[in-house]
Amino acid sequence: MNKTLNILILLFLILLVFTSCKESVNEPLQPNKAPDTEIFLFPDNPDSLNQQKSRLSVHWWGDDPDGLVLGYYFRWVGVSPTWNFTPKNDSIFSLPIGSADTIYTFEVMAVDQEGNKKYDQSVIWNDEDIGPEPFIDENGNGIWDEGEFYYDIGMIDPTPATQKFPIKNSSPEIEWNKSSVLPPETFPVITVAWDATDLDGEESILNINLSLNDTTTFVALPGYVRIVTLRIKDADAAEPEMEILINGSDQNIFDETLKGIKLDANNKLFVQATDISGSSSSYIALPDTGLTWYVKKPKGDILIIDDYEGGENATQFYNDVFSSVSNGELAGKFDVMDIEKTQLPFANITFLETMKLFKYIYWYSDSSPSLELTSSVTQDYIKTGGKIFYSFTLQESSSTFEYDLATIQSFLPIDGFGEETPVSFLFLGANVLPTSDFSDYPQLRTSSTISFVRTYIPSSLTAKTVHNISSSQINGVMSLINNSKELFFIGLPLHQCNGIDGTVQQLIEKVFIDEFGLTL
Repeated sequence: MNKTLNILILLFLILLVFTSCKESVNEPLQPNKAPDTEIFLFPDNPDSLNQQKSRLSVHWWGDDPDGLVLGYYFRWVGVSPTWNFTPKNDSIFSLPIGSADTIYTFEVMAVDQEGNKKYDQSVIWNDEDIGPEPFIDENGNGIWDEGEFYYDIGMIDPTPATQKFPIKNSSPEIEWNKSSVLPPETFPVITVAWDATDLDGEESILNINLSLNDTTTFVALPGYVRIVTLRIKDADAAEPEMEILINGSDQNIFDETLKGIKLDANNKLFVQATDISGSSSSYIALPDTGLTWYVKKPKGDILIIDDYEGGENATQFYNDVFSSVSNGELAGKFDVMDIEKTQLPFANITFLETMKLFKYIYWYSDSSPSLELTSSVTQDYIKTGGKIFYSFTLQESSSTFEYDLATIQSFLPIDGFGEETPVSFLFLGANVLPTSDFSDYPQLRTSSTISFVRTYIPSSLTAKTVHNISSSQINGVMSLINNSKELFFIGLPLHQCNGIDGTVQQLIEKVFIDEFGLTL
């Protein structure tokens, strides 16, 4: 009995399933329904949004009543008529700004996944051909190839979501870079930098207006420029002008010069940013209120670089010596730059361009010369035709004064170091004797105790020995000149080598006039 009942129940269930399947197959298929699209904003009035920046983030979403959303087509009316596809539901847009505030309309429409399973060269929406189906162009040939992934576009929302965005142009802002701190006094060379921003995007900054002393006369630099070196073009001109070196490079000189520089007087720099709409930042000044920037006119072709810490006596000594050269012919015709007191902004750029104002350099220091500067500027200065005389001792490398042989070789033509004094100082009375090849050079004699004295091994290829030191403490090469007679070096401070009166002046005259070619 139970077995018969079970069979009857099973037959009933099979019949029920068969009947259900037959009814389902006979039902008409429901047509695919288009998705609906919304934008994240729901203002009461679509025209009532507050003004936005030209760079803004927009979010949207889609809902498909009978399937899934594949992606979205969007466009900005008035910017481009082209519909763009994205699988994402948000993006950041940078809208073009004009000379006035404007309104842009954003349209977006969802796409469902019910495509036709093949790649279509035309997608039709509301009787409009909006282009081929989007795809991943793996070979970069600009057309779809078999095997490349594509988005199989299904039904598209016939009524895109729309939102108007009033766009307000934001004025650019500008401030001096923190490294742009002017010393109280410089020669007519300076490097300055600024930071310019715009809420509409830095690419909207059209010009940087730079002026000297008078903002009614300015040079409009490209909006991307953030650092310049200003260099006098002709210091003897009736109305001198400044060349503008973009990024501090003399390979990138701007085609306009900056007018208004006042030599032997106080000056002030101004800078302003202007965007493509014509909006401008306020002018900012350098130096700031209460500070001054005095620009000195070079007196002649010689610059003495004072790299000697706490050397008032040395300063006076060299002033007296150079003023006495050739019976006083140089008096009042050379300049002095104390780099211990003059902290130039962007020194590696500004310092070299300052040196290039002069044909000849005398650079003296103690046992800790500014090696970062000497290494970075010497060869570049010589390449421009400059000639340089170095005078300093050199202490041992340490944690507080670190260097290696390569550092010294970057600006001095030496193969290595020679002897060092067995104690930390050289006694007075040591003789510095010219070699037979340079017998017309004066003999020098140390006139005081000198610290950290060592000898040097000149480059066998590019330099010659001029002086040897002779003493009970140390012997060896003490001065040298390169073969092209552009660089002279002596490993002693000359103001402590005038034990034979007048010989330091004789050495200065010999090097600068006879070797370097100084004309008076």
